[in-house]
Amino acid sequence: MKVHDLKPAPGSTRPRRRVGRGIAGKGGKTAGRGTKGQGARDNIKPGFEGGQLPLKQRIPKLKGFKNPFRVEYNVINLDTLEIFEGDVVSPETLRSRGLVHKHGLIKVLGRGDLTRKLDVSAHAFSRSAVAAIEAAGGQVAIIPLPFGHGRPPAKGNALTNR
Repeated sequence: MKVHDLKPAPGSTRPRRRVGRGIAGKGGKTAGRGTKGQGARDNIKPGFEGGQLPLKQRIPKLKGFKNPFRVEYNVINLDTLEIFEGDVVSPETLRSRGLVHKHGLIKVLGRGDLTRKLDVSAHAFSRSAVAAIEAAGGQVAIIPLPFGHGRPPAKGNALTNR
């Protein structure tokens, strides 16, 4: 026996009833729809939910969404590190000099040139920044993220009310 030989058991399937073909027998006149009312008619709008406010009106009008798992960084560029006083750059020293915000993760980007040796520690680096710092004789240290190596905890208004 093969797949094309399979068929339902005898008597288990019945032909489809053709309704609305005259008043003789089953399915004539009202064609099994009862009398009058919304169920007897054929003009219900798609998306109509019985008078309940439809889904397309319940959802927000503006497109897109805000990703609750987004990781935001305070960025600092090499041209800022060039005028930085000192040889050791860390999030604490950057915050104490007012170069980045008080809170958040630090990412070093590669805009500008670096001509002196610096030991830089931050949460993330661009490839061009790492290349420029190491070419100038400095060292790069990546600080582990506070939420581990997975995705960060979710944040947003919908999650604070729980």
